[in-house]
Amino acid sequence: MSEYAIELNKITKTFLNGAIIANQDVDLKVKKGTIHALVGENGAGKSTLMSILFGLYQPTSGTIKVNGKEVVVSNPIKANKLGIGMVHQHFKLVDVSTVWENIALGVESTKFGILLDKNKIKAKLTEIMNQYNLHVDLDAKIENISVGMQQRVEILKILYRDAEILVFDEPTAVLTPQQIDGLLQVMLNLQKAGKTIIFISHKMEEIKRVANTATVIRRGKKIIDLDVKNMEVSDIAEAMVGRKLVEVKNQYTPVLSQAPILEILNLSVPKETNNKVNALETFNLVVRPGEIVAIAGVEGNGQKELVEAITGLVKAHSGAILFKDLNLISENIHKRYKLGMSHIPEDRHKYGMLLDFSVQDNLISQQIDNYPFSKKGIIDKKAIARYSQSIIKDFDVRGSRNGIAIARGLSGGNQQKVVVGRELRKEHDLLVVVQPTRGLDVGAIEYIHQQILEEKSNGKGVLLVSYELNEVMALADRIVVINEGKIIGELPGQGAKKEQIGALMAGGDQTKGVTKNEYIQ
Repeated sequence: MSEYAIELNKITKTFLNGAIIANQDVDLKVKKGTIHALVGENGAGKSTLMSILFGLYQPTSGTIKVNGKEVVVSNPIKANKLGIGMVHQHFKLVDVSTVWENIALGVESTKFGILLDKNKIKAKLTEIMNQYNLHVDLDAKIENISVGMQQRVEILKILYRDAEILVFDEPTAVLTPQQIDGLLQVMLNLQKAGKTIIFISHKMEEIKRVANTATVIRRGKKIIDLDVKNMEVSDIAEAMVGRKLVEVKNQYTPVLSQAPILEILNLSVPKETNNKVNALETFNLVVRPGEIVAIAGVEGNGQKELVEAITGLVKAHSGAILFKDLNLISENIHKRYKLGMSHIPEDRHKYGMLLDFSVQDNLISQQIDNYPFSKKGIIDKKAIARYSQSIIKDFDVRGSRNGIAIARGLSGGNQQKVVVGRELRKEHDLLVVVQPTRGLDVGAIEYIHQQILEEKSNGKGVLLVSYELNEVMALADRIVVINEGKIIGELPGQGAKKEQIGALMAGGDQTKGVTKNEYIQ
């Protein structure tokens, strides 16, 4: 019996007849019963490597061993039979179906080979949920549950199929800090039960908390195996990007003007799931030029509805949204963009990209009718190419093939770079940004943070919504904490402590552990 659950030997994967090399001679050995992290920059080839293990791609060359036996993983069904399950970065769920229907899809228990045995399916799922502390409402529809619960459904899908080797592809990229803590504990519970886990992540603190070993992949090649317990977080990050990282921090210079560029007055916005209940109630907020205002709070307390009302994705019940002294409450999205608003959305697939269009098309989609991209209805392809390639270069969008690659084919992190690059480079005076570094590696995060701080220095107003408290504290001039759709406290970014923000987020005493003068500017 082999001590390794997985052995990948000299795996190479190329696309477009060898024009793109995603993996080159990669060796990976994963010991049974361990949590093995796979780390690297966006587009380094991590997800491609795991897609080969799961049978979504076939290697150009190289071999795979599972539990010491050489195998050919021809498709995901074969991977499931070998005991391999994968939780994908972008969930593979049917929104209009229930939780239990999604989990059992394709491996349904039946009576007499004809009738669906709902009770048997639910009984097995209840047993699994109790064993691993992975509880979720089995009768709820996917479209009505939180992202964190959808993550649990994906995990239950592979446990229901009796997987012993679990691949998690950036599982915490779309989760809040509280949900992340829960997921990491689930992973440790799975390890205690004897499961083997491969964990793709860009978050060094998470890797340090749960992983035994980390393999660094850089530009498709294996660089080194690291003993995580004997490494500092900064050492893992440096190995990943190949250089020392620079801490990016707001310098807290005075705002350029006291006159607001964005003013929210008595705004009431209905909940997405219930139009009769308000997610925001008489909400007020001001953002000034040269200021970064961060919204902090546990997910589901009105942040989503606030951003969607400001950017025109939903209609508010009442109140005013003043941008450059014009009330936008009834204006369409196009008008808001024309006035100088940029929006980096939380869900890049749903609101940020045309996935079946090219990277170049995505970068100029909002400006195609503007000079220099077109004149008198005639499109200037050379101007479009120059503009697109400058963004691709500045934001290091890998796999774009100078902009002609289809957006769907990029890694999640590189898709995020396309959206961020487009919104930062187009003409604007206000940037509304939600989770700007979601799915990005530490090197890309450093660059994006620098760009957001440059927005401030250039006199732009920035409204930032982030569930990453480190990000909020690094960037914000003011931190506004909301709970149940209302502002319950405000802190200056300079000197803010996690304990203060956390106490407010929980609806507690905002002065806990500090004096009044420490949190009121």
